[in-house]
Amino acid sequence: MENIQKPPQCPDRGLTRRHSQRRKYIHRRKDEYPIFRIHVILCRVKSIWKQPTDVNRKADGSIMAGGTSGKAELSHLAEGIPASGGQYILERRVRLIRPLFPPGKGHLVDFGCGNGAQTLLFAEDFDRCTGVDVSEAFLEDFRREISARRLQDRFAAVATGGGPIPLPDGSADVVTSFTVLEHVPDEQASLAEMRRVLRPGGKLILTVPNRWWIFETHGADLPLLPWNRVPLVSWWPKKVHDRWARARNYRRREIEKLLVLAGFRIDDSFRMTAPMDMISWEPLRHLVRSTLFRPDRAPTPFQATEIVVAATR
Repeated sequence: MENIQKPPQCPDRGLTRRHSQRRKYIHRRKDEYPIFRIHVILCRVKSIWKQPTDVNRKADGSIMAGGTSGKAELSHLAEGIPASGGQYILERRVRLIRPLFPPGKGHLVDFGCGNGAQTLLFAEDFDRCTGVDVSEAFLEDFRREISARRLQDRFAAVATGGGPIPLPDGSADVVTSFTVLEHVPDEQASLAEMRRVLRPGGKLILTVPNRWWIFETHGADLPLLPWNRVPLVSWWPKKVHDRWARARNYRRREIEKLLVLAGFRIDDSFRMTAPMDMISWEPLRHLVRSTLFRPDRAPTPFQATEIVVAATR
């Protein structure tokens, strides 16, 4: 066998001497020529891209159903904060989602119900409603509102404890989940649990953040940028986005694929127009809602904060 000599190794990270010399040359010339400065920046971005995610960290307040898949999950998952009663996003969802409900009232399970502000708006559509969540603080708010409205015979707020939904198999006619899936450590385990509590032929309706909205709606832990609503972070390549963002976001075909893999049949999907609740100055908020953000269904992906998907078990 021919004796092949290996190139001499540089003590710096095991690089060959030629590669080490090339790197030193680039760093020496980066102040003279902009092209070398760009090269250094791209190398740093590449190093961020390749950083491993933390597979052991679980987000506080996230819903974890049925264990972990063993896949690398986001290291910056944050607890979801539910919308408050009276916010326009709740009304917009109701107008879009109510026509998707199957005939008959039956039993609704709201996965990740939070304070129940959204769940309570469906009181007239179902005989029974059960909200499940991991946050006892939010569930207490929900229970107080149930009592105030005297709905104890039809509504229940149930803690999951971060595990399986404490309901029998096939006990729900409809399962809803509003911007929750992006927070859970294991998407497939959570979807499997939603499917388990649905009866055969039951309907799943969920919403997730839209990747093409100009802002990262949950914020991101970016270095040197204390303002977490930096534009276009949601458009970053997925590996980079998932390295820094506090929650996932999705393309429409991506969430549809996840549901199909979980055993659902897609019935409909569309994008919901941004409600613009974050604009504090009322005249400006009214202006944008009556013009560019007027229709409930977004005409373009760039006007939508959420993707709505309806599927059947």
